[in-house]
Amino acid sequence: MDSDFLLQTETAQDLYHNHAATMPVIDYHCHLNPQMVAEDARFRSITELWLAGDHYKWRAMRTNGVAERFCTGDASDREKFEKWAETVPYTVRNPLYHWTHLELRTAFGIGKVLNPATAREIFDECNEKLQSPEFSARGLMRRYRVEAVCTTDDPVDSLEWHKKASIIQSQDGGAKMFPTWRPDKAMAVECPESFIAYVRRLSEVSGIGISSYPELLKALHLRHDYFAKHGCRLSDHGLEEFYADEYTDAEIERIFLKVFGGNSLTGEEIRKYKSAMLIAFGEMDWEKGWAQQFHYGALRNNNTRMFRQIGADTGFDSIAENASARALSRFLDKLDQSGKLTKTILYNLNPNANEMIATMIGNFQDGSTPGKIQFGSGWWFLDQKDGMEKQMNALSVLGLLSRFVGMLTDSRSFLSYPRHEYFRRILCNLIGNDVERGELPASELPFLRQMVEDISYNNAKRYFGF
Repeated sequence: MDSDFLLQTETAQDLYHNHAATMPVIDYHCHLNPQMVAEDARFRSITELWLAGDHYKWRAMRTNGVAERFCTGDASDREKFEKWAETVPYTVRNPLYHWTHLELRTAFGIGKVLNPATAREIFDECNEKLQSPEFSARGLMRRYRVEAVCTTDDPVDSLEWHKKASIIQSQDGGAKMFPTWRPDKAMAVECPESFIAYVRRLSEVSGIGISSYPELLKALHLRHDYFAKHGCRLSDHGLEEFYADEYTDAEIERIFLKVFGGNSLTGEEIRKYKSAMLIAFGEMDWEKGWAQQFHYGALRNNNTRMFRQIGADTGFDSIAENASARALSRFLDKLDQSGKLTKTILYNLNPNANEMIATMIGNFQDGSTPGKIQFGSGWWFLDQKDGMEKQMNALSVLGLLSRFVGMLTDSRSFLSYPRHEYFRRILCNLIGNDVERGELPASELPFLRQMVEDISYNNAKRYFGF
């Protein structure tokens, strides 16, 4: 894993070192804690910075026979780190092996392989360096030349930490932090009790009494305006599948009143309600000129026992097998017919859908914006070398790779920025290999160099208006 890691040809090395690597980072989708950014958080140890909240690592540790107390339990920071170090050698050919050593090298300058023999030394060296101000939350963002990050925020969020971070950024010139509108809970009618509690919270925050569907939409519109006022320019939606059932306004009002009364809905009623909400959200985003993102295809919280014990987002999700092509087509078509289809990014979790997504986006390009409808970068289980290559190959042969808005971390960790480097190396290797095999002309290298700079940074900057 030297400076030419993953770069198999001289052309790939030129594309990466002289072009992709020189570009700043726009991390347009992540799950960083906005308070930690605003307060420029410091970290008590490499364990807190690296392992806390990282369900990728927890899954690997459990698979390696590590007890839960060393993942999410009460073991000490050193004990947890040592258990992770024991696991790392067994992660060969898993992206965790690459990410782990990229993060150690780029953040801490540590070139050693992490294993039980080096664990104590690396733990102590990292912790010593974490005492320096340059290893604070914003310090790490400066280290990785992060220009902008977009967090993931519920409509009821006050955005107080985004406001404070904006003031700090104007003083230190570091990364800008923007909110992203994530209204999933306003769609979650399958659980009446939680939905009612959420609507009451939305009513309190918006100042709108909500006892009907039109009032719910009014409250959401107000919060949408509030997010726009504070710099938001993207929405994000986490879906198991797409919804595009036919419905009438009267039906949605009846469904809302039924669930708001604490009653369970039928499967058909749930689909109709979610279909209506997706259209409403799409229209709101179009009005503001935002980009809408859809992450779909996860089968979440599969392990009931562990969900009850430690909650969601702890490493018990997997790839689903939902067939969403027809519903996705109907959803995009409905917005397009009304002239209200905004910029859209589609992320699939099942690689079986790669070619479907790559062809679907071509149906709704309208010439108004280069790459208006995007096939999003390999997501979650697919944000690794094989997944990224398959996503870029499908986009290349069925669309325009050159208009791709590139990579994001989708992470809760301030050490995940090397994922951008990982992606850029893979991108440059794909293009470099094509040139050296004679599949792309060497005479076009000036264009290809610009292309990797665009995919690494410029396309996203233009697309989102940063």
